[in-house]
Amino acid sequence: MLQRACSTSRHVLADAPSTLFAALLFPTQALAHASDRGHILLLPTGHYLVGGAAAVAISFLALAVLPRRALGPLAARRLPLVMLPSSLPFWTNLASFAFLCVLIAAGIFGSRDPLSNPLPLAIWTMLWVGLTLIVGVFGNFWSWIDPWYAPVRMARRLFSKPHLAYPKALGYWPAVVLFAGFAWFELIDIAPDDPYRLAIAVASYWLLTFGCMLAFGYEPWSRQAEFLSVFFRMISRLGIIETARDASGRLRLALCAPAAKLWREEPLPLSGAVFLLAALGSVSFDGFSKTFAWLGLIGVNPLEYPGRSAVQGANTVGLLLFCAGLIALFLAAVSLGARVGKQFDRRVAAGRLVWSIVPIALAYHFSHYLTAFLVNAQYFVVALSDPFGLGWDLFGTAHMLVSAGITMGSESAWVIWNLQAFAIIAGHVLALVIAHALAAEPDAPPRTVWAELPLTLLMIGYTVFGLWLLSTPTAG
Repeated sequence: MLQRACSTSRHVLADAPSTLFAALLFPTQALAHASDRGHILLLPTGHYLVGGAAAVAISFLALAVLPRRALGPLAARRLPLVMLPSSLPFWTNLASFAFLCVLIAAGIFGSRDPLSNPLPLAIWTMLWVGLTLIVGVFGNFWSWIDPWYAPVRMARRLFSKPHLAYPKALGYWPAVVLFAGFAWFELIDIAPDDPYRLAIAVASYWLLTFGCMLAFGYEPWSRQAEFLSVFFRMISRLGIIETARDASGRLRLALCAPAAKLWREEPLPLSGAVFLLAALGSVSFDGFSKTFAWLGLIGVNPLEYPGRSAVQGANTVGLLLFCAGLIALFLAAVSLGARVGKQFDRRVAAGRLVWSIVPIALAYHFSHYLTAFLVNAQYFVVALSDPFGLGWDLFGTAHMLVSAGITMGSESAWVIWNLQAFAIIAGHVLALVIAHALAAEPDAPPRTVWAELPLTLLMIGYTVFGLWLLSTPTAG
């Protein structure tokens, strides 16, 4: 991953509750990247941890007396915005494909400096961080810049051979496998931001996906197998803009409440639940793996961090165990809730309630990558003016001064840390609201509010863990 100029608030104290929760999640060691500098909190770390946990717990108590169906009318409201031509996505996707080709060429022929070449900055900063936040807040903007949609449509017109039926038994498992490879490359590979190696990886993945879409059809493969499309579509269910086609095929954009699109979402199969939980686990693992606590567990002196290559094996095992631990805890919480609430299928409940993980995943994404994005987005604007390192200044930004000071200093660090902490707490509170609302769906069997308690306890524990990650020292 890019060596990001991060400056997230950190504190040297680690609380016993967070350590215990981390130990439950991580029976063996995990590794990841996190922020580098420390910041002394204005309150003791324990105050933040207890306050965050209390906010989630109080939200659960408030929801206990709130009629579940009271949220229905709000979720159903839509405010029409604009109508767009049905052909517009084709042209925006075609432009996105052309831009990707330029980025790949820049990765192969341009500068080998990851902060001067636009490809690593585009993939790790603008796509994986920036676009995720845009999609989570507004809606599935990825569907407008998907670099496969237009090429696949053109290829199908030239070669009209019928595609194969996508095997139903595969479910989301191809996306799980492909995301696992992506997460490993980002978090554990020794040089994921090397422009040339990244260009080869991106081009290879595009060709692989293009071939699979021709074989199985664009819709089936993008809906369940192409991990970026699956991830962005899941995250977009939180967004406030809904896109639909009318009878004439035109695109209708409407404004809705945050997470309203989850109201009628179908339960995910096990493979879909695993994918969503793995997405959350990988980002959390990225934050945990450079903490002093983790490095101590794997026998590494955090003051003499040896680099990614020295801990590849431990990190690989840690990433797998971290995600597996989170998945096991979630399924255990849902199963325990099923025993308390009785009369409902734990598989259906797991597939439905896993949607409540979406705001948590988005909150962790924001908190973990905020400082990196604030700095590296500036580098991207600079690199875009001279993509091949030839001295160009296409957009007048090639000589723009990049300021890392936006994340430095006590005032900036205090603001950023509190934004990150607020996002984590708000994400868990929204997750509780979503879980409470989903329990009232017509096809969901009746259950008492106590059936939600195990999942609530898990969310409280994860809130404490997230706040602990923000306050604990890191290395590397």
